[in-house]
Amino acid sequence: MIAASGLSSIKGIKHGFFTREGGVSDGIYGSLNAGFGSADDGVRVAENRRRIATQLGVDSDRLLTIHQWHSADTVLAEEPWDVRRPPEGDAVVTDKPGIAVAVLTADCTPVLFSSGDGRIVGAAHAGWKGAIGGILDATVARMKKLGARDVHAAIGPTISQLNYEVGPEYRTQFVERDPASDRFFIPSEKPGHFMFDLPGFVRARLDDLELASIEDTALCTYADEQRFFSYRRTVHRGEGDYGRQLSAICIRG
Repeated sequence: MIAASGLSSIKGIKHGFFTREGGVSDGIYGSLNAGFGSADDGVRVAENRRRIATQLGVDSDRLLTIHQWHSADTVLAEEPWDVRRPPEGDAVVTDKPGIAVAVLTADCTPVLFSSGDGRIVGAAHAGWKGAIGGILDATVARMKKLGARDVHAAIGPTISQLNYEVGPEYRTQFVERDPASDRFFIPSEKPGHFMFDLPGFVRARLDDLELASIEDTALCTYADEQRFFSYRRTVHRGEGDYGRQLSAICIRG
């Protein structure tokens, strides 16, 4: 479990960017695969999630993930739901102690949030579609609607620019929305293609929100196979599926 020092300093909360280590799954899912959406054995996924919940100090049925679909939709968690049939969205926010809000990633950017007093927390899944579409703005807005002030954020492990090659149509979508976004793209070795800085773009979107603090773990999911699952690495190898790591935060009960 990787912790951000800024969030760790806030009293009353517990958080973690969990790696792929310390679980019971094997093969391409080895070992702490937390995604029921994968083709991994459900019993093993449930045990992996139980281990994560234990480290966070919550009951396993109160470790809440959502059905992520690269949107700008946020979900308010007020009570447990069936994580095998969860609500749709790309961020979860709560002000209820003992509920851990979480997102699953395998290259996209997880971002954890807390109010300065530790009374309101959130977790966001920021793939490029969600990031450009406003999921981070929506998460902070939902937290502020609940009364959050002095919001702090931490960016978790995600694919780095060095390993994220995209086509020209991809860059065009960003530049057409905001010409300044061109700074997040550098030419790749493949003609007409670019290397995209997803964590840099996420950081810039967070900067625009004028938060109390922003911390970046600066860890690459693609490059560190021992610790992280990576969708893109799986595609490059022609593997049929991939595991998901989980990032979560909770208000202590």
